[in-house]
Amino acid sequence: MKNSLWITSRSTLGIWSFALIPIMVALFILGTSMTIYLYKKLPASKTILEDIMASPTLTFSMLSGMAAGIATFFTGLLIITLRKEYALFVYISTAIGALVILFLAGEVLFPQ
Repeated sequence: MKNSLWITSRSTLGIWSFALIPIMVALFILGTSMTIYLYKKLPASKTILEDIMASPTLTFSMLSGMAAGIATFFTGLLIITLRKEYALFVYISTAIGALVILFLAGEVLFPQ
């Protein structure tokens, strides 16, 4: 039963890997709601530094959400490879983190 599949993780890194997902979602919802209600009339800037100066709270919440997604991926990957984690939630959170990284790579390679 040592290598059986668990639903939740029993290690600290596994719990962090899954706990960062709701944090990421909450930060994205916060950033989106600020875009809709607070910064509706604020035009988008050409660079990230101009966006940070124009709306630091919005930029910080969205970049923190992306950082939480990236941290989810690397935390999950670390626990899967080094400690041979078999928890289902860790695999799900690692896949979500990989999707965030894929989205970021798409934005960098093919900007809108």
